[in-house]
Amino acid sequence: MRNLWTGAAALALIVPGAASAAAQQLGGEVQKQMPSLMKIYDDLHANPELSFMEVRSAGILAAEARKLGFEVTEKIGGTGVVAVMKNGPGPVVLVRADMDGLPVTEQTGLPGASKVRVTTSEGVETGVMHACGHDTHMTAWVGVARLMAANKANWSGTLVMIGQPAEERGAGARMMLEDGLYARFPKPQYALAFHDAAQFPAGVIGYTPGYALANVDSVDILVKGVGGHGAYPQTTKDPIVLASRIVSTLQTLVSREISPLDSAVVTVGSFHAGAKHNIISDEAKLQLTVRSYTDEVRNHLLDGIARVAKGEAIAAGIPEDKMPVVSVQRDEFTPSTFNTPDFTEEMAAYLKTSFGEKRVVQVPPVMGGEDFGRFARDDKDIKSLIIWVGGVPQAEYDAAKKEGRTLPSLHSPFWAPEADKVIATATEALTAMTMKLMAKK
Repeated sequence: MRNLWTGAAALALIVPGAASAAAQQLGGEVQKQMPSLMKIYDDLHANPELSFMEVRSAGILAAEARKLGFEVTEKIGGTGVVAVMKNGPGPVVLVRADMDGLPVTEQTGLPGASKVRVTTSEGVETGVMHACGHDTHMTAWVGVARLMAANKANWSGTLVMIGQPAEERGAGARMMLEDGLYARFPKPQYALAFHDAAQFPAGVIGYTPGYALANVDSVDILVKGVGGHGAYPQTTKDPIVLASRIVSTLQTLVSREISPLDSAVVTVGSFHAGAKHNIISDEAKLQLTVRSYTDEVRNHLLDGIARVAKGEAIAAGIPEDKMPVVSVQRDEFTPSTFNTPDFTEEMAAYLKTSFGEKRVVQVPPVMGGEDFGRFARDDKDIKSLIIWVGGVPQAEYDAAKKEGRTLPSLHSPFWAPEADKVIATATEALTAMTMKLMAKK
């Protein structure tokens, strides 16, 4: 998950709202679970695993679910976990948590900081950290499973709980679906999830009707040229100059071809070429991240990137057999996440009755990516919602706001959420929504 909402500076000091008797009871049950949940969190935080390596994490979720009476299947879409509890007639509700950590060396200085180091599949040695907060997601998942199992007398239907691998690579949800998630297990009418947030205070719940997170595409451009001596550029076709033109012209895709009312990002994150001062290389390599919400804008950007690359090459006199090669990394495409608008508003209104108006706030969409959207993308009958739960300690948030200081973001080696508040809030919110959807008639 990348680039969380940054417009939370206007949030006021958190004041708990009046809660119903049922909400107070649920909150009390959550608090009873917190000591043991925090032990699970500490373990998960200290032992993060990279995408598709989440064997230990998946084992923890599977073991917890089995103890509670769920039917558990492991190794779905790689290391994914599916836990099913059937409890009479009623709707099917899916609750998802992602499990993977990031190749980031933790620098929080916390006593339980991760010291894990691994060598990636690319051969790079790195530290590993839950710098995106997936450890809080998994822990809250366990909390929801416990509360739902303990309150079976109060709900009816089928609960499907998913531990998903490889969210950070945009591949885990796709691989679980391709492995027959909806064919082998009950297909949901509702899909729920949460993500911790690094830009607003711990315990605040954020929601966004409609598009909430972006399409994310990774694009590689191999720019070909004719190499030679740096003293005789007239004998060459300089790929660095051509690639530079491509970088500049790409920016017009957003500024001059996409409506200002639509959202789009084209960022060149990597530009590699050459090896020595006096040699003009024969190629340059660009790596791009491309963001959008709608399929129409996405297609326009991807087509435009190929058009710009070829057009600039033609203008530079590059022969046809040396045209730039544009490659879109289809396997790691993350589709936009769309929160069903009426369902989102309904659930937000319900949460406000439990948490109060000041703790449940509407927030703008972001250009970060989250593959949770895949679970409802191809089926309009599935109502879907992912909420944010703030993780910044209130005192730290207030101090940063007063001093004009930027807070650590998700994916930062310094990101340290107030985990107990994130986990308690998310557990209560997800459980409350699930029980409302599955309430006995």
